[in-house]
Amino acid sequence: MLTSSVNYYDVFNGDADGICALHQLRLAEPRDSRLISGVKRDIRLLDRLAADPGVRESHVTVLDISLDRNRKGLLALLERDNQVFYVDHHFPGDIPDSDLLTTHIDPDPEVCTGLIVDGILGGRYRAWAVVAAFGDNLHDAAHSAAAGLSLSSGELAKLREIGELMNYNGYGKSVEDLHLSPQELYQAVQPFKDPLDFYHQSDVLIQLKEGFDSDMALARGQKPLRESGSGRIFQFPAVSWPRRAAGVFANEKARELPEKAHALLVDNGDGTFLVSVRAPLVRKKGAVDLCRRFPTGGGRAAAAGINQLPGKQLDEFLQAFDETFKL
Repeated sequence: MLTSSVNYYDVFNGDADGICALHQLRLAEPRDSRLISGVKRDIRLLDRLAADPGVRESHVTVLDISLDRNRKGLLALLERDNQVFYVDHHFPGDIPDSDLLTTHIDPDPEVCTGLIVDGILGGRYRAWAVVAAFGDNLHDAAHSAAAGLSLSSGELAKLREIGELMNYNGYGKSVEDLHLSPQELYQAVQPFKDPLDFYHQSDVLIQLKEGFDSDMALARGQKPLRESGSGRIFQFPAVSWPRRAAGVFANEKARELPEKAHALLVDNGDGTFLVSVRAPLVRKKGAVDLCRRFPTGGGRAAAAGINQLPGKQLDEFLQAFDETFKL
């Protein structure tokens, strides 16, 4: 059980977007808070927080996790007079009407949580928002946000590398799959106002890059399971490296053929698949609609996933993939 003596809680997705969103907020408003996070797919974080009845009359900041998937936990926290500040870019569903809840939610496919926070703060730490956008595979949005920062092409490439490596670190079945826990990675960036200083002065990226290069070499050697007019589908075995490489690999394949949709199936080893879906980059829609047709599915229009697709539903998923993304 979480201790109830902490009055502030920061709840954030364990990927680049969640970490960079929190980092911007805490650069602007430093706060001694309890950090609640998990692997990228561990998004029902408010349920975990709400399970502690001692969390009441506190301040809770929530970043980059779907309100729709956290509704039960959110309502429980509001009932205990917690003030909740909620920033996100996923499908929210109906937003509760409460004076205790402040929301900044924009599901536009060209927006990530880090960019929403950048707007709230008036661009004070925009370079970190650029990192967040690159991490979420929003390269056009990242370049647009960076336009006024007077960055060289080399510096922009470094921000992209930071974002992609931070995002890579968020993927896994459990925190044990990760090189660093999301809390550890956030604490590693915490001292740096400028991500370029983080790039040059922290040894964390060296560790992540070594893991990234090793995992992606294995991933890039895999051939498509299935290729059609709708897109490409890959399947990876039930070992640790695919769980880490899944998101970055899916993003990379989406950029290779931007007119096609992509899906990656990672064997969970229990008769189910972890699914990552990317809509065609030329028309960023359909991914979340596809994934929400199956239990444990969710995400956003451009990028979504299913945590546990039963093997018996694989053919149904393949058919739905073709129907969703057929030209």
